[in-house]
Amino acid sequence: MMGLVSENLLLQLVGIIITIAGAIYLYLKHVAYHYWSSMGIAQSTPTIPFGNLWPVITAKKSVGQLMRDLYLDRRENRMFGVYSFHKPALVVCDPEIIRFIMTKEFTAFQDRGLYHNEKIDPMSGQLFLLSGPKWRPLRVKFTSTFTTGKIKQMFPLVKEVAEKLGKWTAKEVDQIGVVEVKDLIARFNTDVITAVAFGLDSSSLENPEAEFRAWGRKLLEPKIFKNMLMTLYPSIMTALNISFNDKGTSDFIINIVKDTIAHRTANHVIRKDFMDLVIQLITKGFVNSDDGKDRSQDPAASEKITLLEGAAQVFVFWVAGFETSSSAATHCLYEMAMNQDIQEKLAEEINTVLEKFGSLTYDSIMEMSYLDKVISETLRKYPSFPILNRQCNREVELPETGFVVPVGTPIIFPVLGIHHDPEIYPEPERFDPERFNQENIAKRHQYAYLPFGKGPRNCIGMRFGLLQTKIGIITLLSEYRFKPGPDTKDHLPTETKSFFLTPRGKVTLRIEKRQKK
Repeated sequence: MMGLVSENLLLQLVGIIITIAGAIYLYLKHVAYHYWSSMGIAQSTPTIPFGNLWPVITAKKSVGQLMRDLYLDRRENRMFGVYSFHKPALVVCDPEIIRFIMTKEFTAFQDRGLYHNEKIDPMSGQLFLLSGPKWRPLRVKFTSTFTTGKIKQMFPLVKEVAEKLGKWTAKEVDQIGVVEVKDLIARFNTDVITAVAFGLDSSSLENPEAEFRAWGRKLLEPKIFKNMLMTLYPSIMTALNISFNDKGTSDFIINIVKDTIAHRTANHVIRKDFMDLVIQLITKGFVNSDDGKDRSQDPAASEKITLLEGAAQVFVFWVAGFETSSSAATHCLYEMAMNQDIQEKLAEEINTVLEKFGSLTYDSIMEMSYLDKVISETLRKYPSFPILNRQCNREVELPETGFVVPVGTPIIFPVLGIHHDPEIYPEPERFDPERFNQENIAKRHQYAYLPFGKGPRNCIGMRFGLLQTKIGIITLLSEYRFKPGPDTKDHLPTETKSFFLTPRGKVTLRIEKRQKK
């Protein structure tokens, strides 16, 4: 008798599960997945129950590659809809509508809609993730940390690390004649960021297993599930007290910041680096101006930041500094190896300018116009952030569409797709720095190039990131010639489990000493 009851209960449970699954299936097929078409918006065909995310879930494509492919299929539309499981999102293709959202109507789209919860995940309280009420005052304060004057003050620290890069590379050339540039550049940028952000020597160039490098690798370990929750369902992470950032990494950064501040305060240490600027914001609420004027009465100086707020900004400076700059420099060196004529033209400019100035200086870098084109084309073909996003916080009608964006709608800008649109960039797979001469730039819509975003929420560290990338390239190409390695592929494979656009696996190139003229 008991067995019969148990069997009946099991059958009832199975029936309930089947009923619920059937109801979900019917809801998704006939209701949820008709959201965009019911509004007159074109949409990509979803797969139940994953929406358009199946290639990302199975790691066949990164989210950037997925949005590139969806964009290229539907770029004739000014915008189109996609689904993240049941959740609708709007993909914007038209650069003019992108301009409208990013800049003209910025206040209606100022948030990214991403997870941040400073109570359980202090390092999520960073400028990239924060929403309006918390984001705006911090952005105002930290904008003053990346002025031309402040970057020039940090320049000697970067140059010092670059000199170490040159010496280490010389040893590698003498010993084996090949170099794994992805790891080399990551170690160089780790040393740069730890020197500038923390005032420390991480010694990653000499020791690939150095503490900062090890924590950096751990931080960027693939985590597809958390990435999806962070972007699609941040409220679930908050409700369940799920931290996006690894606690060990967060604690490591917080302790470094605390110890550094305590040491500098106790010993009256002044060092012209990012940490010094953060300490000024913690102790005074403002950063000393480049011209020496008193800023204590500025409205923006009325409130000091907390130590954890400062640590969170140091954290994102560290992560973005070594990951995005490393990816850009790695892709650049790969393209130089595959395009010897471009490499030789760039090397000639670098050495001509260096000879003119007598050494590597901030002003000498600003005079390298072809280098600027090469880096711009690198970021066109390989944008570190392959998508950008916003979230609508009040109803707004998009220009010349008649479509009013509902509150809460996630907005996706398919940066990688736009950068590979053959109608905007003919032969998009071809590496051509002349796309960025003045004539060609003038022909394009300025919002068809988005490696750092645009408008008030563009990348705050853009100029420093470009500077450290250029210094690494200058250091290497002024002395060495790069050629394809024994396993170099015609198309560099991309890591599909990362949010960033980064090469998958090693990038090994042959390297030889350049004969000076």
